[in-house]
Amino acid sequence: MTRQDPHSRITDRILAELEQGTRPWLKPWSGGDMAASGQIRPLRATGQPYRGINVLLLWIEAQAAGFVSPSWMTYRQAQALGAQVRKGEHGATVVYYGDSTRTVHDDASGEDREQGFRFLKTYTVFNVAQIDGLPERFHIVPEPMPEVERIEAAEAFFASIPATVNHGGDKAYYIPSADRIQLPPFAAFHDAHGYYATRGHETVHWTRHESRLDRSFGREKWGDEGYAREDISPNWALPS
Repeated sequence: MTRQDPHSRITDRILAELEQGTRPWLKPWSGGDMAASGQIRPLRATGQPYRGINVLLLWIEAQAAGFVSPSWMTYRQAQALGAQVRKGEHGATVVYYGDSTRTVHDDASGEDREQGFRFLKTYTVFNVAQIDGLPERFHIVPEPMPEVERIEAAEAFFASIPATVNHGGDKAYYIPSADRIQLPPFAAFHDAHGYYATRGHETVHWTRHESRLDRSFGREKWGDEGYAREDISPNWALPS
């Protein structure tokens, strides 16, 4: 069996999320139990936040499993703390980029020289919810964030638009067949701006209905050029 390279595994995982209509890097809200944590970026065992693609990868894993804690660590890090990953638990793959050098032979000069290159390695981490025996500090979940204040002008603006909007769940989308917008609860968003920007995005999709602008951009199926034009064009945000 051929082992899939890290780039392909990461790409396949992100594409799988996209096929389900989820774009984690654009979500200004928390899903499921993660809303209680008030955390935005996943944390290492040291408490330092992850960066780059690892943030997205761990967001996806936490969302799928409903993990409350933002903290992750390797199997050996857990053991060093006197803890143990529970039998049967599956970890999340994260990546590490580094720099190194190698000796190469220069045919033109006939001499060896050092050549720099970048490499990517993968390793596995576990959420603290998958580990028994950790110190208490890893199980402290921040208090839920108080609901942010609504923006009166934005509320009035959207109230003037005759769109049907339902709140619930952890996804935002517009359903043409039902002519309805679905949004997560206001309290699930990290800030008021994120809520109104998301509602505005879906409201622009709402204008495509055949009873309004009857807009298709030639869209025939999910992911084609017409779909891309329709989905990218409404990426606007409210002025601060």
